[in-house]
Amino acid sequence: MSNYEAKDLKVLKGLTAVRKRPGMYIGSTDSTGLHHLVWEIVDNALDEALAGYATEIKVTLKEDGSCIVEDNGRGIPVDKHSGGKTGVELVFTELHAGGKFDEGVYKTSGGLHGVGSSVANALSTKLIATVYRNKEEYVTEFEQDTITQRTHIVGHTTKRGTKVQFWPDPLIFKKAKFSSDIVKEKLRESSFLIPNLKIHFYSEITNERVIFEAEEGIKEYIKFIGEGTTFLTSVFHAKGMSHKIEIDIALVYTDNYNESIFSFVNNVKTRDGGTHETAFKSALTKTINDFAAKNNILKNKATFDGNDIREGLIAIISLKIPESILEFVGQTKDKLGTPEAREAVEEFFSEQFSFYLNENKKEADLILTKIKKAYDARIAARNARNEVRKVKTKLEGKKILSGKLTPAQSKDPKARELFLVEGDSAGGSAKMGRDRITQAILPLRGKVINTAKAKLVDILGNEEIATIINTIGAGIQSNFNVEKSQYGKVIIMTDADTDGAHIQVLLLTFFYRYMRQMIEKGMVYIALPPLYKVTVKSAKNKDIYVWDEEELKEVTSKYTNYEIQRYKGLGEMNADQLWETTMNPQTRSIIKVRIDDEALTERNVNTLMSDDIVGRKNWINTYVDFSTEDDFTIEEKK
Repeated sequence: MSNYEAKDLKVLKGLTAVRKRPGMYIGSTDSTGLHHLVWEIVDNALDEALAGYATEIKVTLKEDGSCIVEDNGRGIPVDKHSGGKTGVELVFTELHAGGKFDEGVYKTSGGLHGVGSSVANALSTKLIATVYRNKEEYVTEFEQDTITQRTHIVGHTTKRGTKVQFWPDPLIFKKAKFSSDIVKEKLRESSFLIPNLKIHFYSEITNERVIFEAEEGIKEYIKFIGEGTTFLTSVFHAKGMSHKIEIDIALVYTDNYNESIFSFVNNVKTRDGGTHETAFKSALTKTINDFAAKNNILKNKATFDGNDIREGLIAIISLKIPESILEFVGQTKDKLGTPEAREAVEEFFSEQFSFYLNENKKEADLILTKIKKAYDARIAARNARNEVRKVKTKLEGKKILSGKLTPAQSKDPKARELFLVEGDSAGGSAKMGRDRITQAILPLRGKVINTAKAKLVDILGNEEIATIINTIGAGIQSNFNVEKSQYGKVIIMTDADTDGAHIQVLLLTFFYRYMRQMIEKGMVYIALPPLYKVTVKSAKNKDIYVWDEEELKEVTSKYTNYEIQRYKGLGEMNADQLWETTMNPQTRSIIKVRIDDEALTERNVNTLMSDDIVGRKNWINTYVDFSTEDDFTIEEKK
């Protein structure tokens, strides 16, 4: 329906308490919440594109801290609603006001039902909405929920669409600032989900201009995610309608050992899956096993399980579901609950993928060979796990675990912290300085195996990894159960040098691949030991710990008589120093490991941790700044 007017905007009552409790509407007031404002406005523009009215979107990050989002869609209605406000005024001052409640206006929508625009306004010091419609340019200005300039014409135009500029309130978002990288990745993802949509990004902060456009849609997304791996086949891609739901699925098998499935509904990422993802997995397993049985791939009526079939798989499932049947589980949009989606995806994908396997014999053989190897490796890994259990039983009988674990005394797993410490000497200081009630110490002898490119049987055979698995006690991969974890936090504590950074990356890769729920639940951390100790002689030998070069300059500029010690490793700190700087929950600095963008994280892990030397070199040249000294190689200050 192209007649989009103010009367099409349904109001479910006004804006209340957004500034008082912003977390209820945007989750938090840190960087994540700040960027949520951008997503709300961008989602409105994407809905115009999804509905077929917009072909271009422009996003600009300004030096003054504001953000501009512009599209060439129909433009927000400017005529007056029954309540006396124009459509623009309504959208930005009334909670739950928008065209997304009426399927005549938007059959499918990714926005939060009209909440976004008004929340962005409420949490900004100023917002200016410019609408190009009816050959006129209309401007409306707001300060929080107050209209400071009502909708009025400022000139004639041949343009159409909407432009929104907003200045987030620093009183609410404190020191949080827009990140060009975070915004870029969101826009890149959106371009893959709406083929031929051109998205322009410009940052005045970094002076960077990028245009995102994907003619082949999610097929290109698969290639983007899979960079750094070898594709065993061409990319399978199927798109069509089933049960009034538009289905878009792409997949490819790689030489990797990991499963990467990403699902979306109406351009919104469903991080926890749902009926569509469950249906895809079920249909994939059944279709592969039917094909394998038909071609006598396995003997004695054996079948592949889902893990065999999904090893090395990269898949994207994107659905467009009408608002009338759209249903999510819980308060967020992280998990789809629409029952119709299951039947639609199962029927559509089973038919399309079965046809593909039967019509592409060479590719089908490559896929089944990969799956058969995964099946054989699973059997071998099961035998290896049995051996690991035998070893564990022997070790537990001696009340030790690899002779290294120093357990915590608390009986409450959630209260316990497991420190994975580089080296025996640092482990000794950590054992002496720790809180014996809540903190357990597990020293690591050296670099662990690279789990991104190792077979499961080899991973389980690695002593350090096997010890970590047994210590945490929650299993791995599909058998991992975060509720069984023996620790509420796992803290990686390594030296502040290149070896320490490498150990961090290897451990993070392991947790990402085999215990991802721990990262998703915010249970994995990186300890930040200080780089320097400044002993101020003029202040009775007071010790000041310093974490970076900037802080060192700031501290030394205040005093004249001091000594600087550069910590080259954790072992140089005694137990009291290690406790005070790195282990004491009241004074330590630790970083919570997060996955902000699953697809980008998958791509980066593939690029950085695989055998793709060229891809890794390109990544380093793109993202590493060689014009400044690396923290790990700074010379000791005299």
